[in-house]
Order: sequence, then C-alpha cells, then structure tokens
Amino acid sequence: MRARWTYWFVTLAAALLLAACASIGSPEGGPRDYTPPQVVKTSPQAGSVNFTGQKVEITFDEIVNIKDQQKKVIVSPAPKTQPLIRAVGKKVTIEFREPLEENTTYVIDFSNAIEDNNESNQLDGYAFAFSTGEDIDTLAVSGIVLRANDLEPMQHVIVGLHSNLDDTAFTNIPLERVSRTNDLGKFSILGLKPGNYHVFAINDVDGDYRMVRTEDIAFLDEIIVPTTDQYTSQDTLFTFDRRIDTVITATHTLFLPNDLLLSMFNEGYRSHYVRQTGRPADNKLHVLFGAPNDSLPQLDIIRPAEHQQDWYRVERNIDNDSLFYWITDSALIKTDTLIVAMTYLRSDSADLLQQVTDTIRFGYRKPSSVIKEEEKKAKERNERAKRIAQLLEKQEKANAQGKELDEGELEELKELQHVDPDNVPKLAMDLAKSGTIDIGDSIIFKFDTPIDHINPDGIHLEIKRDTLWVPLSGTAQLQPIDDLNPMRYWLPMTVLPDSTYRLSIDSAAVTSVYGLVNDALTKEIKVKGEEEYANMYFTVNVKDGAFVELLGSGEKVMRTTVVKNGAFQFNNVNPSTYYLRLTIDTNGNGKWDTGNYSQHIQPEEVYYYPKKLRLRRNWDLDENWNIYQTALDLQKPEDIKHNKPEQAKNKVEKKQNGTSTDEEEEESEFGTGFNNTYTGNKYNDAKNSRNNRRQLNR
Repeated sequence: MRARWTYWFVTLAAALLLAACASIGSPEGGPRDYTPPQVVKTSPQAGSVNFTGQKVEITFDEIVNIKDQQKKVIVSPAPKTQPLIRAVGKKVTIEFREPLEENTTYVIDFSNAIEDNNESNQLDGYAFAFSTGEDIDTLAVSGIVLRANDLEPMQHVIVGLHSNLDDTAFTNIPLERVSRTNDLGKFSILGLKPGNYHVFAINDVDGDYRMVRTEDIAFLDEIIVPTTDQYTSQDTLFTFDRRIDTVITATHTLFLPNDLLLSMFNEGYRSHYVRQTGRPADNKLHVLFGAPNDSLPQLDIIRPAEHQQDWYRVERNIDNDSLFYWITDSALIKTDTLIVAMTYLRSDSADLLQQVTDTIRFGYRKPSSVIKEEEKKAKERNERAKRIAQLLEKQEKANAQGKELDEGELEELKELQHVDPDNVPKLAMDLAKSGTIDIGDSIIFKFDTPIDHINPDGIHLEIKRDTLWVPLSGTAQLQPIDDLNPMRYWLPMTVLPDSTYRLSIDSAAVTSVYGLVNDALTKEIKVKGEEEYANMYFTVNVKDGAFVELLGSGEKVMRTTVVKNGAFQFNNVNPSTYYLRLTIDTNGNGKWDTGNYSQHIQPEEVYYYPKKLRLRRNWDLDENWNIYQTALDLQKPEDIKHNKPEQAKNKVEKKQNGTSTDEEEEESEFGTGFNNTYTGNKYNDAKNSRNNRRQLNR
C-alpha cells in the first residue's frame, strides 16, 4: 500500500510540475551568440603538400556566408582566372578554373569575410594554405599601408612582393605573392620562400597586379629579407585568494619583418590633351585640358576674319587646365560660330609633350528658355510703346479741346514712361564677406563679369571714431587679387581690430568690359576685437623646413604657417575645435608633394597632432609636439578619420550590453599601433604603454 501511495504522489508531483512549466509561456531564445564560426574540417588538410586537385572545401561548425568577397578574399599567387568561391550551408568551396602551378605554396586569405549566418559574427584573419609540391613555404611579412598625404588607412588594396629586384618588375610583371589590407590598412603576406624581395602596394583598378601610372601605389626602397625569431612568454594563474597557482611558459615564432610601413600616393600623372571645349554663353568660351599646364595655349580667330586683336579676358585656375575666355569683341559675341586655331602642348605616344595646333569650332545656340524670355520682354516693350502712343494721342486731342486726361490715365502714362531700373542691365557687385570680418581678413569684391575700368574717386572708405565717420584717404584703391580671376578685387589695407568701417561706392564707379556699370553700394564692416580670439603656440622637434596646417571639421584647411627655429604659432583663431597637420617640406615649395616611382622619390612625410584642440575665447594654448612620439597610424584623430574600420555587429552589441573585455575596449579606443610592433627610428612603439596599462588593471 505504501508503494502505491508513493507512486501516486510522484505522479501527481510530476503532473503539477509539467502544468507549471506549461503556464510560463514560450521559452526564451537564450543568450546572444558572440562566437564566430569555427573550422571543423578541411579538404585537403591545412598545410598539406603534394596537392593535385582543383577544389578546396572548408567545413565550419555552423552555416556561414562570405561578405564582400571581391574586396576581401584573395588567392596568392594570383591566378589569371579567379577561382569560384562559394558558401553553401556550412561549407566554403574554392574551385580553381585553371591548372595550379607546380611546387608552389598557395594561400587563400579570407580576412574577415567569413561570418555566421544568424548573428554575422566574423571569423577575423582566417587564411588557408597548401602546397602543390613536397614542401610548403611558411615565411611571412606584415605591416600597414597609409595614404601619404593624410594618413588614412588604405583599406582592401593589394600588397605584394617581387623577388625580381629590377625596377621594371613592378611595371611589367604581375606581383608574385599578394595579399590585401584589412579595414585598418594592415596586411600579412603569407607562404613566402626564403630570399630577397621588394615590397609594393597598389590600388589595382585594372586587376593586373602591376603598376599603372594613374593608380595609387606605394613602394619601399630597401630590400626585405623574411626571417623568423623565437621568443617566450609567461602567463600566471592565480588562486581565488590572489595567490600564484601556476606559471605557464610558452615559446612562440615571430615572423619578421612585421613593421613595414608603406606610404601610398598617386603620382598625379595625366596625359596632356584637350578634354573638352564649349561655348556656355555667347560671350564665353571654355577649354578643359586633361592635365595641368605650365603655360596658356595660344588662341587665334580664323573666322570671322574681321575682329579685334585683344578680343578676350581669360579666367583660369592655378593649374591652367580649366580656362574661360570672356569675349570682349561685340561682333564676335553676335557671331553664331567661331573658328579658332589653338596651339598647345599635347602628349604623344611616348608621353612626350609636342606642340600642336588644332582647329576648333565654337558654336552657340541660345537655349529655348532664353529665347522665350527675350520674346516675352520684346512683346512687353512693344505693348508698352503702343499703349504710350495711345495715351499721348489721347492727351494731344484733350489738350486741343482745352482738357486733360483723367487722373488714372495720367498716372498710367507716367508709370509707362518711367523706365524700370530692373530692365537695365547692371554690373553685379558685392563683397565676398561683409557684416563682421576677422582680424587679418581683406575686403574683397566679387563681380560677375571682367572689369575694364575703376574710378578711384567713386570709392570712399570711412572709419567710425566714437559716433563720427572719419574719411580714410589714400586707401580705397581697388586692386586685382591675382591674374587668375579678373572678377575679384581687394582693398590693399590692414584693418584694425575692434573697428567699424563704412564703404561707399558711387553709381557707375566701376565699368565692365561690356560697358555695364554698378549701382551705388554702401556697406558697414565691423572687425572683431582681439579678446574674441584664441592664440596657439607650439614648439616642435623639427627645426625648419616644414609647414603646419590648421584644420577644421572635414579637414578643411583654415590657416597655414611655417616652422621656424622649432616653433610655430597661429594668432587670432576663432574659438572652435581644430586639428594640426605637419608636412616635412623637402623641396621648400610650401605644399605637399607626391612621390615618383621611376625616380625613387617617396612622398613628403606628413604627421598629425594626435589630439583635438578645443579653443576658447580670449585664451592662449602653449604646447610641445614630438611628431615621433605617437605611432603613425594612431596620430590622426578619429573625429576626422574617413576610412574607419568596419565594426563587427557582435563587438558593437557586446560594448552596448557591457560584456566586452578590457582588451576589446582598449583595441577599440586606441586603434592598432602597427600591431604594436613598429619600432623604426621615426615612430615610437605604442606596445609598452598599452602593456603597462593592462598590468595595472590586473
């Protein structure tokens, strides 16, 4: 009987437990999976030799996808026909579509392209290697590629090696061993034989693994010799009460060199040719060249034969590759088609400049909208003239009878006889900056057509003294800013801080090449006081031969100055957030210069002050700057960095929910620091300071 009661008691308890479970509702999905897919099997095995097949299979522990295959996955040595790489279920297959080379080590580098299907967890840095010979090559080199002029990490560009040390190998022969940079610009070239190599990087637009002068490139002048080194590390395990339990010693292999720095640049090569010609308006010709020019072309009118010798004013940019010719001869303006002989320099098949003369046809046809507007205005003028004639005739008859027009008709006649100033073309004129200007600013004028004459007596400048306006004599002489733009003029004077000026220009004081004159203009201009600015003073470990740019948001260059005796300064800076970029000006021309591969010229070196500068009103900043103190890839502040690494979904979520580790947080905050290995004589290694922080946190 006791056994029966026990049986029923257990049965009842089980039933109640099941009922309770059923009442809870649908089960939870469990914790978020942050684990990337893991390799469980490969065919052939990783590192195998004597491979004779055409297909590689890699099996993972979950369903996987391949993301951004074209820019992340690379096979080395690069086959002529790219293999077919697919992810199906838990397998990734690589099918080669051409015979593999004999006695060759192949590396399939996936970077972080492989991710699981459900959570998009990335398998970072995965590469698979095998050999078609009896031995497999295992040496490797690594480093980073940065854009030379702004230190941006160059993402997903090709980095490769040549054992052929001839200079022409880069331009004539595909790279032997290749890899791609990751989101941080870092790379590792695997599967190398012992030997001597030259290292290159290329933004390989045409996919031929060799240099073209129009592509972005990087190169090292020194010869690279891959080697290995052994080092040991110790890790300490502690008991729950923080006493030492076990010290584990391990031996590791270091593949060297692992600190290669490649500065990527574009030579800026462009072929010299006439890219485009046109006549955007009846009084304007446009010529666009494919490359900058040291001199202007010569234009001679062939037809019509009768024309003024001085028939144009030229507007150009600093490179002389975009030119606008403002036609000043009214007869040419009225001519529908101009035939022009243009003599200029053009690149031949050997990239040598030859003087040539082309005959160019410049035709102009008014747009239908302009024709309709002109017809509308002509119709309005005719109707007005007709109405005026009617009213005058009526007035004449009324006067003959000793009468007058009624008041409404008299008012209408007056309005019709009054010419609307808006219908009389005027020279458009304004100040480039008015209202409030900064100390150091110039008073600049903008016109809409080239200027022929300025009457200095029609320009008046006054300064406010207390409540009175005091004329300034001898200062209001408008001068061209430069010979680039014939429509920009300035007043060559120094404005005083905390002052107010009044500028008055009389009507018809300025005349354009088309005879148009200006309307009267009066503007008040206030100059800020010195207390509204901040000043910056820096000492730097570069004595001379460098210039510094003050950068605003978007890396816009706000000001530029030179380094003198190891120091530079920016005075009267508006309060805001700024950044600094320093360029070693090797040739002293005041601008950053690119490199040249054939001449073995590296681009000029660039450095960033690693902190943002928040300047406040009436405040001075005095700082020291060692341009070598911070690893080069850590110098550029994140706020102005454009090529930022792709943030894996799992890392973002782990940071949001607080489950990321200290090392993950530090990697996100402090970047790469050349994998914490770069120890060249120009850039200090960030590894020591980071390791010290980690030791203190333990």
